[in-house]
Amino acid sequence: MSIISLLKSSAFMMTLALVVALATNFSGAFPGFLNADLRSNLTILVLAIMLTVSLSRIPYRNLNPVKYPKSTARAVVLGLLVSALIPLIGYYLLKDTAYSAQAMGLVFIAATPFAASVVPLSYILNGDMEHAARGTITVYVLSLLWIPFIIWLTLGHVVDMTNVIITVAELIAVPLILSRLLTKINIPKDLMAVFLNCCIFFLVWLSVGSTNFIGIPAGIFVAFAIIAALRSFGLGTAVETIEKKSGISWSQRVTDILMTSYKNKGIAIALCMAVLGPLGLAPMGMVAVATSIVVEIMWVAFMDSVLFSRKRMERELAAEQSA
Repeated sequence: MSIISLLKSSAFMMTLALVVALATNFSGAFPGFLNADLRSNLTILVLAIMLTVSLSRIPYRNLNPVKYPKSTARAVVLGLLVSALIPLIGYYLLKDTAYSAQAMGLVFIAATPFAASVVPLSYILNGDMEHAARGTITVYVLSLLWIPFIIWLTLGHVVDMTNVIITVAELIAVPLILSRLLTKINIPKDLMAVFLNCCIFFLVWLSVGSTNFIGIPAGIFVAFAIIAALRSFGLGTAVETIEKKSGISWSQRVTDILMTSYKNKGIAIALCMAVLGPLGLAPMGMVAVATSIVVEIMWVAFMDSVLFSRKRMERELAAEQSA
């Protein structure tokens, strides 16, 4: 397999990023000059660029949510409401314990929308591209209000909400606007995949590599891992099972599963570092986010090799055509 093929593989790059990040972390080799403020600013900058490029691949056509109310409602319900339930339940179960500071990280996971890469992944996996594109734009616009609302509801008594609103504007509003200026610029798919995967690699390394895991009891890691597994593996397989039994086609199932289970961890990282950083709580909040990243990388590998494997996709599409 060529280097380009490896760089294009999301599962490979995320797994490699995790291995490098953990090796950097536990060896104590993370660069000292990358302090919390610099990491926060770098995360916001890289993520804003990444989202601008990702969202720019969404065309203008068929984006009107009014014309497609069912598709829009599915994206909002699955991508914002359903996907937020498990992290929020986890936060409320832990917020009055000795690990309340670490549990704050779950709030940022709950608040974030699904990854913008749901659109290119839907294309690759024969998903419903129009549903993915329409849902992504709708959900990201609504996230301008949804993210501050969730943070205010849960952490409003602790954090600076002005800082939250500014961070959300930098992460989502600016990329949404700038992306519309890039829609007609041709970006080869291979180059796009390599660029996005390299951005993800850097963000995973920057966040997981700098997270202080020392002194955190194993029990809290297990709790965060269970919450992350229920949110990704649990919700993803539940949507797959329910929709398949209901006779929903492969294309819609693929996109709905991605919207429900594949969170934008870059936004969660940036929010955690920017919002909790001034309070000195970012390192603790990042424990939940970093643990979730580890589990989600396993989920991506599972989707790539099992749930959405090429053999399964070809078999199901052939069965749909014959029916």
